[in-house]
Amino acid sequence: MLIDVIHVEVQEACRLLVTFENGERRLFDLSPYLNVGVFRCLRDVGLFRAAYVDGGTVTWPGGIDIAPETLHAESIPLPHG
Repeated sequence: MLIDVIHVEVQEACRLLVTFENGERRLFDLSPYLNVGVFRCLRDVGLFRAAYVDGGTVTWPGGIDIAPETLHAESIPLPHG
């Protein structure tokens, strides 16, 4: 089941605090991706910090995005509160 991203907050150490449409908040670590393909340019802190939500997922300028399924499956759930 696809769950769209509705909000993203950039954290330190290449992490994203992602909120999904079902209310779940999860912490995603992008650092394992930073040596792979298009994600290499996100080593630029200024570009990484430009993350925003578009089309139900996290996107960066230049058309870089990451699938919401990946964001959900490879992130750590945070407690409600």
